[in-house]
Amino acid sequence: MATTVRRTVLTLPAAPVGPANPLPPLRRLADPHSVDERTRRELPREMVRQIDYEPLRTLLPVRILDGYGRDRTPTAIDALVIENDQLRATVLPGFGGRVHSLHHKTTGRELLYRNPVLQPADFALNGAWYSGGIEWNIGATGHGALSVAPLHAAVVPAPDGGEMIRLWEWERLRDLPFQIDLWLPADSAFLHVGVRVRNPHERAVPLYWWSNTAVEEHPSTRILAPADEAWHFGYERTLRRVPVPDYRGEDRTYPLRSEHPADYFYEVPAPARKWIAALGGDGHGLVQTSTDTLRGRKLFLWGSGRAGRRWQRWLTEPDTVGYAEIQAGLARTQLERVRLEEGAELSWLECYGPLAGEAGTVHGANWAAAVAEVESRLAAALPREAVEAAYRDWLPHADSEPVRTLAVGSGWGALEVLRSGAKLPGTPFVESTLGEEQAPWRELLTTGAVPEPRRVAPPGPSLVSPHWRDMLETAPADPLTEYHLGVAQWHAGDLAQAVRSWERGLALAPSRWPLLRCLAVADEESGHEQRAADRYLEAFEDLLQERRDDGETWTAATASLGREAIESLLHAGRAADARSVWARLRPPVQRRGRFRLLHARLLLAEGLREEARAVFDAGFEVADLHEGAEILGEVWAAVSDDPLPERYDYRMRPETP
Repeated sequence: MATTVRRTVLTLPAAPVGPANPLPPLRRLADPHSVDERTRRELPREMVRQIDYEPLRTLLPVRILDGYGRDRTPTAIDALVIENDQLRATVLPGFGGRVHSLHHKTTGRELLYRNPVLQPADFALNGAWYSGGIEWNIGATGHGALSVAPLHAAVVPAPDGGEMIRLWEWERLRDLPFQIDLWLPADSAFLHVGVRVRNPHERAVPLYWWSNTAVEEHPSTRILAPADEAWHFGYERTLRRVPVPDYRGEDRTYPLRSEHPADYFYEVPAPARKWIAALGGDGHGLVQTSTDTLRGRKLFLWGSGRAGRRWQRWLTEPDTVGYAEIQAGLARTQLERVRLEEGAELSWLECYGPLAGEAGTVHGANWAAAVAEVESRLAAALPREAVEAAYRDWLPHADSEPVRTLAVGSGWGALEVLRSGAKLPGTPFVESTLGEEQAPWRELLTTGAVPEPRRVAPPGPSLVSPHWRDMLETAPADPLTEYHLGVAQWHAGDLAQAVRSWERGLALAPSRWPLLRCLAVADEESGHEQRAADRYLEAFEDLLQERRDDGETWTAATASLGREAIESLLHAGRAADARSVWARLRPPVQRRGRFRLLHARLLLAEGLREEARAVFDAGFEVADLHEGAEILGEVWAAVSDDPLPERYDYRMRPETP
């Protein structure tokens, strides 16, 4: 059959992603992938330079997605299918362009871990993420901020004259447009993926990219890559060079032979072909290979310990198979960023397909022989020269204009193109995609002023890049402009000027709580705990007076501000004021798992240890529990001397003696 592209609809049990948190994410990022100074002194200089290269301070201008729960209902999800005689790939344009399934028709095998549910969890940089398939991570260390966001999608001509799917968006953390082209050459058993990132700015920009593939994990699953060493990173925040495959008495290329979650970044020699494979006990599985630009390869494993198994169940349904992740990136490790020069672009080609090796050799004790077996099978199925040739054939088509629209992403790229006049052939960011969130910024661009809101509502998203900050600085200084200007100044690291802008806006603001909340965060950052608590209390009072309805936006604002206010008041030792905020939260908010945990902390602060223990005994689930978070264990230790119950055990690092 000829390669075809078509739309379809999948029905999956899904929990809605929910509304974005309307409070701008001002706090410094707590990076679980940072390393201490002693570790840094032992790393190669190039690696340290790239680790230090412009790490994110905050998530601005992106908003946090924490409004989801854990109640799943059958949900229709738009999907795109690209198919030939050998493969069928199913792509979800509304969820970051993820490849949900890669089905090998010849053998009837699913090559990926295909999650049977869509359950958001707090693993992405900005919150909501879900496991499974192949995801595309751009921006900064971790799962990208577009994990559950819609991308633009269209049909474009493929290099072989057929059709391919193009996905594209404007990544806002680094202000970079990117595209992903997926096609199946005629009679090929390999999905081809061309990726291009462009820098339209007059300055160099840090670039981070990792393609993340989830594969089924069984006791016999082995991960192979052309490396004899790896950089091991655990949640103890240490990065050390270790041998492959054996480390501390176990063969770590079998994910279930490790107890705790860990990353293994393989030290692939520069001349070596770049690939990574996950093969089962029969020698069959998936291989990923690429052009050499995508130099890094990684294994992430959950391990066989209680917490790792718990996380696996949390992300899917009980009794479903687990998964490991094989990944490919631009640097050796995910702690690093590479430099994309002004006006430059970077592109590469990735290929995903089935691989079958001789099982005895693949799983033999001779690591070199196992790697050579995969190398030879890959060379027969898809020679290295063929990948390079496919990349060269694709490049002239990267600028081809779409011929049929399949899905629509956000309007942020259209706004940036309107502002800058950037020419980005092949990825049209058209004005028709501009929406309500972009409307005030389009008016600022055309009139030089931020428009007055047409209704009372929480402020919309702020823009923080230098050109928008410059426009805000010259706009009429009304309270809403001062609010957005302060957010942009805060993002730029000008904290004192941000505070002055917020204070100026506060003097005349009809809506005081957004500015008070920003000032409270600034007080916390500068160590003024009591003043921060005062401002949070005043902000919460003002929000309750201004709130207009029980709609999604106001409910999200009240819950988010209430939670921050209670935490600030508890930190300041003001349990009575924290109780007053708690009492005015709506019962549905109080019943959320995150707030049940917060209530246990409040009860502890009030000296009611048995009542706090009763909250745990009654049971709750914190839907937005963050990857690596240890708060459940910490609060449990304060309410009970008993061991942490399994249902609350999400610890991702070994216990210290």
